[in-house]
Amino acid sequence: MAIAVLVSLLVHAALLSLTFGGEGIGLPRLSFPWRDRRIEAPSLRVRLVAAHVAPAAPAGKPLAKPPPPASIQPPAEGERLSMPSPSPASRAKGAAAVNVPAAEPTVKVEARRNPVASTAAKKAPARPKEADRAAAPHIAGRAAVDPAPSEAPRPVVLTAPTSPTSVIPVAPSASSADALSSASAHANDAAREMQRLEAARQEAARLEAERLESDRRASAELEAQRQEAARVEAARLEAERESEAARLAAAQQEAQRQEAARQEAARVEAARLEAERQGEAARLAVAQQEAQRQEAARQEAARVEAARLEAERQAEATRLAAAQLDAQRQEVARQEAARVEAVRLEAERQAEATRLAAAQLDAQRQEVARQEAARVEAARLEAERQAEAARLAAAQLDAQRQEVARQEAARAEVARLEAGRQEAARQAAAQLEAQRQEIARREAARVELERLEAERLTAARLEAERLEAARQEAERLKALQQAAAQLEAQRAEVARREAERPEAARLARARQEGSPVPGPEQEAQKREALLRAIGRQLDEEAAQREAASTAASSPSTLPYSLSTARRVRLLGHTHPNDELVQYAHAWAAKVQLNTPAETVRDVARRPHMNPLVTVAIRSDGSVESVTFVVSSGVAEVDAAIRRIVESQKPYPAFSPALAREVDVIEIRRTWYFDAAVRLH
Repeated sequence: MAIAVLVSLLVHAALLSLTFGGEGIGLPRLSFPWRDRRIEAPSLRVRLVAAHVAPAAPAGKPLAKPPPPASIQPPAEGERLSMPSPSPASRAKGAAAVNVPAAEPTVKVEARRNPVASTAAKKAPARPKEADRAAAPHIAGRAAVDPAPSEAPRPVVLTAPTSPTSVIPVAPSASSADALSSASAHANDAAREMQRLEAARQEAARLEAERLESDRRASAELEAQRQEAARVEAARLEAERESEAARLAAAQQEAQRQEAARQEAARVEAARLEAERQGEAARLAVAQQEAQRQEAARQEAARVEAARLEAERQAEATRLAAAQLDAQRQEVARQEAARVEAVRLEAERQAEATRLAAAQLDAQRQEVARQEAARVEAARLEAERQAEAARLAAAQLDAQRQEVARQEAARAEVARLEAGRQEAARQAAAQLEAQRQEIARREAARVELERLEAERLTAARLEAERLEAARQEAERLKALQQAAAQLEAQRAEVARREAERPEAARLARARQEGSPVPGPEQEAQKREALLRAIGRQLDEEAAQREAASTAASSPSTLPYSLSTARRVRLLGHTHPNDELVQYAHAWAAKVQLNTPAETVRDVARRPHMNPLVTVAIRSDGSVESVTFVVSSGVAEVDAAIRRIVESQKPYPAFSPALAREVDVIEIRRTWYFDAAVRLH
């Protein structure tokens, strides 16, 4: 299918790449995209440059040729936008003649409206009125320049710097002084106008730079706020992810715990079903053996009956063969007689042929009569043969009917006997089952008695050990009390000396001061009070130690197996505590490796079910109990398992970390005996 799709795609691609009317004679041909030669056009960049406004020239002076329009060629990459400024020469010669710039702009740039720049432009100083009045007679038709920009944004026009204007000398006359004064006033006015425009341009550039700086700062603040919001959002998402991970971990642990419980329940159920299956298999095996025995007996009876029928069939076949041979012999004799008669008649016919023609006709008539008689005889014989065959068939059917009736009677007898045997077998199985249950009950009672006796002996041994430990603890406490008494005596002596030292110092100071000194009786009373206080403190500490030792050595009223010991049941091979699982594996390995081979062979030879056994082990490695959750059904096998567990104790003690959490571990395993003992 994939090959067919690939071939179809290739064919369609070839059809789509067909072109018509190509080079040559115009036949269709295939065009492939990689055969076309392509080139990428460079991108067009246009740099917008504002035009420069030059001051107007006087009306009485000839106008210079307007400068050519500025080029709009794009500047090179990285080139800064430069605004042309008038040269010093043009400024110096502006007093004699001023160009009027072309009114048509070269490049128009839509400027954004800036309130600050507009306000600064409006506040710029206006042209002095005196200069206007002085220049009015000499500059006719001078264009008025509005220094304040209009409210609507206008395109700014920049022109190339003008070339120096030519100066036309004027002949001296009576009004030369007035002309010079007006020219100087006009030059000053033009210079002020240029300075004002330059100041306005610089102010606009400064305001634009401030605006760009404020935009950059606002962008930086927005970027910082965005980054802070992104950081807060990332922290929130991280916290949510961690909480989600914790929740998922808890859910996973809960699922693992539930899965372990489900697996353990499934394993217990499987063990129970396995035990039931094995019991059912044993029962089916017994029933199958009985059925095989009955089938063998039935087959033997059928074989004897078949041999008898075969003998009867062979006798009947022999009889039929003899009858058939007799019929064949009679047929051969008849044919031989007919042949002899035919030869004789042929001889007579040949002898009489030449004698009488009429005799020939008579002979023919006789031949026809003979043939008719032979046909009648053959029909009679055929009728007799068919009657004999019908009689034989009727006899055979009668024999078969009698045989079927006899077989039916034999089958009914066999069914009756089989029903009686099955009833007897059922009763015997019921008796055996009752006996087995009674034996199992007695064995369970005996095992329970043995377990109770073992627990009693264990409790007695533990009680003896506890008493011995209590005695040793009492001796240790007594030694500690003696040592404490000695230390207390030393401490009292030191305290007495320390108490006597300030008293002696006080007495010495009193002697030096000449004050009365207390008598010996007062000193003895103070010393006695101090000693009584020390004795009371020592008695209280001894009473506290005695109460603590009595509480620690008080025996439990319950046996250890029924006390409040911390227990953990390990039903499978998984548990949250890995150290517990490792201890169970080590215990199972010790049992599997140290069990004698002859014990395993002796148990494996006995027919039994695989028992499910729970072994309780204390923190010191001793065995508390051996409990059969599912018995093997054989008392000797159960006893052998108990001997195996008891023969290998004591087992390793718990590690300190495990002993702090668990007192008793109940390990449940299924025991298998084949070439070796295996615990699962």
